[in-house]
Amino acid sequence: MKRVLDVWWDKRIVGQLTENQHGELSFVYEPAWLADPDTPPLSASLPKREKAFTKRECRPFFAGLLPEESPREAVAQLLGVSVANDFSLLDRLGGDVAGAVELLPPGTPSSVEPSERLPTRLDDAALLEVLDDLPRRPFLTGQEGLRLSLAGAQPKVPVVLVDNAVALPAPGQPTTHILKPPIERFNGTTENEAFVMRLARAVGLNVANVEPRTVSDRKFLLIERYDRFFGADGHVYRLHQEDFCQALGRPPEKKYACDGGPAFVDCFDLLRTCSKAPALDVISLLDAAIFNVIVGNADAHGKNFSILYRSGSPRLAPLYDLLCTAYHRDLSTSFAMKIGKRATLGELDARGWEKFADDAGMTWPFVRQRVRNIAELVEAKIESVVAEFASLKLDRAVVDDLAVLIRERAEACETTLTK
Repeated sequence: MKRVLDVWWDKRIVGQLTENQHGELSFVYEPAWLADPDTPPLSASLPKREKAFTKRECRPFFAGLLPEESPREAVAQLLGVSVANDFSLLDRLGGDVAGAVELLPPGTPSSVEPSERLPTRLDDAALLEVLDDLPRRPFLTGQEGLRLSLAGAQPKVPVVLVDNAVALPAPGQPTTHILKPPIERFNGTTENEAFVMRLARAVGLNVANVEPRTVSDRKFLLIERYDRFFGADGHVYRLHQEDFCQALGRPPEKKYACDGGPAFVDCFDLLRTCSKAPALDVISLLDAAIFNVIVGNADAHGKNFSILYRSGSPRLAPLYDLLCTAYHRDLSTSFAMKIGKRATLGELDARGWEKFADDAGMTWPFVRQRVRNIAELVEAKIESVVAEFASLKLDRAVVDDLAVLIRERAEACETTLTK
C-alpha cells in the first residue's frame, strides 16, 4: 500500500514524500511549487524538476532529518516501527524538524499559523523528569501532541521558553531552543560544549548561542535555534537549513569521510557553488576547521556543518556541536574529515596544513597566517571565557582542565607550522 506525506514549507506544499508497497521512498515536487520562479529547491541535492526523485536521490535529505544511532533505535522501539523505516519515523516525528519543513499526512494543515493551545511550562520537578526520560525516550517520543525530530546521536529535545523558563511546545508550535542533557558515559560534556562554543564566539566565529543551566544540581545545555526567528507579529517562524550531508546527497550513516561522507574539499566546493557569499563563507569554514584542530575537536563531520537559507540567500550556518573531544580519552583522535591527508590530531604538521590549503583552494601563506592568528586569539581570550564560568553551578575543575589542554594545543599548533 502506498503511503504519502505532504512536505510543507511556509504555508505551502513543496511536494510529496511517498513510500510504495515495496518500502521504496520517492519525492516529487508539487506542480505549483515548480511553476513559481521564486520558490527554492528543497535541497541543493534536490533541484527543482518534474521527474520524481528515487530513494537513492531523496533519502539523504529526508533521513537526515531523523536521529541516528542509539536515539534512533530507542525512538523506533518506542513507536513500534522498524529502525530502518525512514518513512514511518518521519510520519511520527516530522512535525518540527531542522529547517523550515513539516511532514504531515495529506489533508493535515500546516502549523505555521499560531496554535490556540499554549506550551507546557516545566517546573523544576517536571524538568528533572524530562532530564531523566531523555536517555531512554529521545524527543519525549510518544508524549501526546509532540512530533519532534533532530539529527544526531545524543539524546535531546526541542523546547520553547516561557518567561525564560523551559517549556514543551504546543502541538505544531515551532520550537526555539534545544535542551541537551550531559552524555552519561563521559564526564563534563555540558561544561565542555559550553566552554568550547563560548571560546569560539570569543575569537570571532559565528556560533549558536549556548547557555548552560542547572536544576537541583542537574546540568543541561540550552541551545538557541538559529533556524527560527521572531516575526514582526511576535510569533516564531521557521528558517530553512540543511546540513552538508543533505546538501551533498550523502545519507546520515555516511557522515564520516572514511565511510564515504564529505571531505573538506567537498565542503569548500559546496560553498563555492551554492553560497550567496562564497568568498566569506569559505574563509569562515576554513576558520572553523582551524579552530576545531586547536581546541582538539576531531568529530567535525559532514552533519556538523550546515547551510542556512535566510530570505532565499544560502549562507554557512552558525557553528554548533563544538566539543573538545581530546578531553575525553575514550573518544577517537581520528579526524572525521582529514586535514591535508593527516588522519589524527597528533599527526598534523606543516605539510598537512599545506595540503589542507590546497583542498581549501587557498595559498599556503594565507592559511599558515590564519592558523597562527586563531591560535593567538585562543590564547588571548581563553582566560576571559574561563571567568564567564566562575558564577555558574558547573564543575570548575573541568573548565580549568579544558583551559589548560586547549592552551597547550594552541601553542603546539603554532609550533607545527614550522615543522
